[in-house]
Amino acid sequence: MLSRILERAGAAFAATKAEETGERFFSAFEALGATYLQTRLYRRPAGALTSSTHWSAGGFITRIAPDGWERSAAFCYVCFECNPVVAAIREGRTLYRFSDFAPRQDGRYIDYWDALGEASIHDVACATSYGADGMIASLHLGFGESEGDPEQGRAIQLAGLMLTEHLMSFATPQAVAAPRLTTRERDSLGFVADGKTDWEISVIFGISQSTARFHIDNARRKLGAANRTHAVAKLISQHLI
Repeated sequence: MLSRILERAGAAFAATKAEETGERFFSAFEALGATYLQTRLYRRPAGALTSSTHWSAGGFITRIAPDGWERSAAFCYVCFECNPVVAAIREGRTLYRFSDFAPRQDGRYIDYWDALGEASIHDVACATSYGADGMIASLHLGFGESEGDPEQGRAIQLAGLMLTEHLMSFATPQAVAAPRLTTRERDSLGFVADGKTDWEISVIFGISQSTARFHIDNARRKLGAANRTHAVAKLISQHLI
């Protein structure tokens, strides 16, 4: 599944301009129900992170939305008045959905989902990369309905995290040399990309579960990743697997 999704999104990763990256990514998933896209590259504001400070940090690259949505009353509501997704940045999340922070069954978010519905957004799959000096690259990819089975949804989000890694390269110079992972570290992350658990990886290699976890954590640290999913995205984007 992941290989098929990455093949679909391949043109976006080859883009040489930040705006073109988002446009190509949206085109790749429009046939799967994508209705909205926003990409952004900005520096995290100092002090308290609120809807207002988060927005004022700027860095918006591409926004693809239905005609009339941008700056409409509904748009302003979800950006300035009720924006629970800011919590994802506070927590350093790399993969999440709007519904993770605004549960549909929670009565407090009825107006929130009604506002998003005006843009034909059922939910939004998000990916965020964190770089040096507070740099953040983010992707919001909205769908008019569920993307399909959970495996496909996970693959789309991982592709999104690769996209934010690509966006980050427009703000920071490419590393002179790739991180020096051991074969076991690289292969362990490769199995993480395939959805294997620590226990399954330990069985494959004939090692203990704690040793498998040790290799994965070592690779994550060397790659400067926030978590193992972020590490997988970095590994793939740097063509190390």
